[in-house]
Amino acid sequence: MENSFEDLIASYIENKVGISEHFLSDALANSLKQNLLALNQQSLLIEAGTGNSEAVSYDSAVRSDSIYWLDIKHNNVFENEFFTQIEAFITYLNLSCYTGITGYEFHYSLYEKGDFYLKHLDQFKNNPSRKYSMISYLNSDWQESDGGELLIHQLNNNQKIAPTQGKTVFFKSDELVHEVLVTQNTRMSITGWLKCD
Repeated sequence: MENSFEDLIASYIENKVGISEHFLSDALANSLKQNLLALNQQSLLIEAGTGNSEAVSYDSAVRSDSIYWLDIKHNNVFENEFFTQIEAFITYLNLSCYTGITGYEFHYSLYEKGDFYLKHLDQFKNNPSRKYSMISYLNSDWQESDGGELLIHQLNNNQKIAPTQGKTVFFKSDELVHEVLVTQNTRMSITGWLKCD
């Protein structure tokens, strides 16, 4: 597990975007994916908005995915396993990089064919608590023709990241503008933020 933590941190230090190809095991990624699909079948996902609870808006011309917030109170064995790994990463990050992270929040994200999310920053203007963004992908057998890449905009160094299963991406929430390109296939992830409340 610590190897994947080091992969995230080392690649983040190198170019402001941390990537671990196997942060999630195949077993955990598959279980989370099945859980997400079951929640979707039960119509429990909601339209994703932009902004926070104080100033949320919904515009499918900006963002068209659906989400479901994870919560320890759900007592879902696979979500709790994911939380355990996130908490271990936070401990490792705080000890090695003195980041002072005190909390986190995550949701499932489901993009159907044709969905996208235009360029944005993850930190709210009225609340700076989100410090780092993390996205873990749940898509096995993803092909280049499926689209749906995460495009991170950096000066002279835009980075396009395929949403392949097990991969996790990590970057500062207030620093990098990014977008999700139009997907041609069902695209699933767990997206969230490490916070200093």
